[in-house]
Amino acid sequence: MTSPLWPRAVLHLDMDAFYVNVHLLDHPEHQGKPLVVGGKPTERGVVASASYEARQLGIRSAMPTSQAMRLCRDLLIVPANWPRIRECSQAVMEILHGYGPVEQMSVDEAYIELSHYEQPEQLAAAVQTHVFSQTHLPASVGLATNKLVAKVASDFHKPQGCTIVPPGQEATFLAPQPVRVIWGIGPRAAERLQQVGIERCGELAAASLTRLKPIFKNQAEQVRQRANGQDDRPVVAERGQNKSISQEWTFTQDVADAERLRQKLHQMGEQVVQSLQAENLIAHTVTVKFRRADFTTFTRQKTVAIGTDEAGTILALAEAIWQEHWTPGQPLRLLGVGVSNLAQVEGRQLRFRF
Repeated sequence: MTSPLWPRAVLHLDMDAFYVNVHLLDHPEHQGKPLVVGGKPTERGVVASASYEARQLGIRSAMPTSQAMRLCRDLLIVPANWPRIRECSQAVMEILHGYGPVEQMSVDEAYIELSHYEQPEQLAAAVQTHVFSQTHLPASVGLATNKLVAKVASDFHKPQGCTIVPPGQEATFLAPQPVRVIWGIGPRAAERLQQVGIERCGELAAASLTRLKPIFKNQAEQVRQRANGQDDRPVVAERGQNKSISQEWTFTQDVADAERLRQKLHQMGEQVVQSLQAENLIAHTVTVKFRRADFTTFTRQKTVAIGTDEAGTILALAEAIWQEHWTPGQPLRLLGVGVSNLAQVEGRQLRFRF
């Protein structure tokens, strides 16, 4: 039964510091300590997840663990336990499936369609409590009439937040939020908006298309609609297997320094490996994307007969491609790493090198 007050109801659940809290399930003695899940500083590791104690010290995901160590000398660094992470993720998703169609976005994030309930607002806290009582893992939830607003709401009062945006209040809720909360607006677009005096969603929602078209071209009207809290994307219960997984980085200034490029290549490669392992996949092809200072863009790849999810193998292939096709001293505007030709792996404990 659809609620007359809720023409549509979408819940977004986002697990709080998921990798860290999975670790704490098996290591309660580490509770309350500055802790990160990530790679070793001596091996160019990056932070995959940080405890809230670590975040209070300025430590964030994707930060090199060597930098995190400088911020906290007593920081505890532990490797990701991927089999345990996938086990906990599956337990969470099974609970969510009991409430309605689920679109799983990652191991720790999902949308749940609740439009068939007469009073969906009563379910938001119930779902959150159910997940915690069964798994002992905390989560934050957001309920709204669409996916965009529900996702912003789930991040509104982390950790363990429960934010409900009633129908008709979408634009009001988004108005004071920074424009970066709108999907499709990245750092460059946010910077260009700031240059024309637009920093908040309310300002973006009220902006004329004349101001927005130079930034978003033919997407200007859609971006403005999103800032007004409009989003008609459905909850897609079944997602197909990824055809590729990639990361790329546009430098604020062109980079010609080999060591800096190599470090960024490895950081992105480790993030790709984390996603690959989290989805229980192996890759046969590794690709590196280059964009020169003159915007010339090209990709190069290597394919292996036996698929892998090993960080060492994938990073070695990526670095070999980079060294083969990058001319020393040549400035790059963008660098990217990806894997493709993927296959599902069943019944095997995946490994991750730190």
